[in-house]
Amino acid sequence: MRELQQQIIAALKVKPQIDPEAEIRRSVDFLKAYLQKTGLKTLVLGISGGQDSTLAGKLCELAATELRAETKNDAYQFIAVRLPYGTQADESDAMDAIAFMKADRVDRVDIQAATDATVAAVAANQETISDFNKGNIKARQRMIAQFTIAGANQGVVVGTDHAAEAVTGFYTKFGDGAADITPIWRLNKRQGKQLLEVLHAPKHLYTKVPTADLEEDRPALPDEVALGVHYDDIDDYLEGKPVSDKAASTIESWYLKTQHKRHLPVTVFDTFWK
Repeated sequence: MRELQQQIIAALKVKPQIDPEAEIRRSVDFLKAYLQKTGLKTLVLGISGGQDSTLAGKLCELAATELRAETKNDAYQFIAVRLPYGTQADESDAMDAIAFMKADRVDRVDIQAATDATVAAVAANQETISDFNKGNIKARQRMIAQFTIAGANQGVVVGTDHAAEAVTGFYTKFGDGAADITPIWRLNKRQGKQLLEVLHAPKHLYTKVPTADLEEDRPALPDEVALGVHYDDIDDYLEGKPVSDKAASTIESWYLKTQHKRHLPVTVFDTFWK
């Protein structure tokens, strides 16, 4: 195994094999313990209709349901948030995901007006806002909405970051990468599917082609196209299995150049970037 591969696996805490039922229990207990320790009452999560938010959402609902039963306190709730930019192409998948997870409450916040207003306000300074940059604004507006809802409901914002996303830094810094708690961190993409299979999720929600769907010039651009490497290769790499030199180099290149995303704001004492 490559030396950097060993370091990455250790840093991201990925197991070569998992017991899906045990990992479900671990995540649910983690969410419950955090709420009870902090005194917060709600779990808030944006739902896209893809694999990661479907899994995290189901875990949130299990946690909230168990807490209500155990404490007799109905204040424990899971709030699923729809965050379209205007009309979302896969809206039906998002609603299928919410139906599967049986969310206690569903909020809907259309981020188009806020996003467009930000673009217009910045562009008034003769700045050119690229389509890619606008996609990052969308991701950050979604987190503003979720933190606002959490603030109004004694809530905690749940993130969907997992090992296959973390290793490549494939998320928006302070956008979908911003959250209070990340219950599926440590799992790769393949392992997330294993949990969803055990939870009897609709198959089309975790077999669909993963896409961030933030860019208007390249709508529904598959993650694997943007990354230049397949998730199967990323998962194999994270499980300590051999992959091609090309795949390993691509994964490691992403890991090294996105290290700032996995780090709190840099101080004078930090050296990782030098």
